[in-house]
Amino acid sequence: MKRLIESGLMFGNLVPVDSPALAERYNRAMKALTGKTTGLADFHIDISGYSPEIGDELGDDLYLNPNGCNRQFILLTTAQKTAPLLNAKFSTSRPILRRFIEENEAELFALTTRDAVAGELANSVHDLSSPERLFDIRAITVEADTTGSHVAQGRELAGLIRRFKEEEDAWWDDVLIAEMITLARQTGDVTRNPITLNPLTVEHQNFWTSHFGGLYIFRDVEHPAAISVGPKEKLGKLPIRYLFDFSERNRVARFLELNRLVEPIVKARGANAAAILGQKMDFILVAAATDLGLDLGGATRRDLRKLAHAIGSRLPQEFQGLAALKRWVESGGDWPRINSEHPAYFYTLRASPGENRDLVNQMLAELTPLDVRQLFICHKQLFYEFYRDWPEQKKQYVADFLVREYQVDKAGTREALFGGDAPMDDVADGPWGRERLIDVVGPWGSVRRGRS
Repeated sequence: MKRLIESGLMFGNLVPVDSPALAERYNRAMKALTGKTTGLADFHIDISGYSPEIGDELGDDLYLNPNGCNRQFILLTTAQKTAPLLNAKFSTSRPILRRFIEENEAELFALTTRDAVAGELANSVHDLSSPERLFDIRAITVEADTTGSHVAQGRELAGLIRRFKEEEDAWWDDVLIAEMITLARQTGDVTRNPITLNPLTVEHQNFWTSHFGGLYIFRDVEHPAAISVGPKEKLGKLPIRYLFDFSERNRVARFLELNRLVEPIVKARGANAAAILGQKMDFILVAAATDLGLDLGGATRRDLRKLAHAIGSRLPQEFQGLAALKRWVESGGDWPRINSEHPAYFYTLRASPGENRDLVNQMLAELTPLDVRQLFICHKQLFYEFYRDWPEQKKQYVADFLVREYQVDKAGTREALFGGDAPMDDVADGPWGRERLIDVVGPWGSVRRGRS
């Protein structure tokens, strides 16, 4: 994984915590949330305040996310809004955190100049002992305050001020006045500088979770269903009418079609279908070549064409199906028949525009794992898991490609592939020293070190 970290493709855009004041604020918040502290003087944090170095120090990459639900967070700066979310258990967590920061940016900027803001993405479920409990999560509420309770004290002081103004004998109430003075010493003048955070509650209807082997739940669509990555029999009966798994390709395809969640790449508005299909074919070809033990060499486009000729009839069906579709796009002729049972089928689709676009593109990435670019953009956790077990040649090719073709213009690539600026996790080159992070956390990080 060291290659990915050095290239800014892993642990990128994390926020450095490199001053005694910030480390001390973080420790206060961490103590309040978890009862633990860190002995590290400097480290890096994601959008939720999770630090891979601290996770490695504690041997617990879920120290801010106990039981994998009700994720806790620590905000030291509003700059965290562009950082990725590591160890995500729900697809909704990062968008909710980013929205909360953006909607309260001025207030959070003021609060974090003197203290850390700590909080939780709270729901009514505190354990996920069975898959059914996932369906009890209906909304996520962001609860937050400084470790010094400035927001709560500000609300309390504002209430006392209202009493002072409205009650007839408030001028003679020495106890009330004393309470106001005491709180004002801690909060400042809340009449001129209100200390408040706009509440945020978000409905939790359509989402992905890594729990129970991976599960996509769509409740807010015309035809609701849950789609399991693994065998659905392991989940038992769920409180939703339809339950499919990835082995039921026809049913998954029908679900996506009925709810108008996908569109063919060749019909997508503004898409260069031939170029997109050609790149997908290259990725599939690289996977086939490495599986056969063939030398990728410099892996130029010309080299890949030679490899395709060398592999010949052994080319995967995914490659052959996309090749037929690409020929139709470029020169016409007979329309290739690629139904949902064909291995190339899901490679021919992308998510339709709309609020479910990112979630659907993530599921398509998991259904088309040979398309490593979409996997990296839409489902980084799965990309990292696959990358760890790839042959060295494939690791080198994929890392070089992502640096050369994606990092230089991430927004343009997402526009070309998915339409619009898909708000996936940013993996931009962070302003911190990668070599030091590699030394402290290791080439994989606390996410995997415990399993090795």
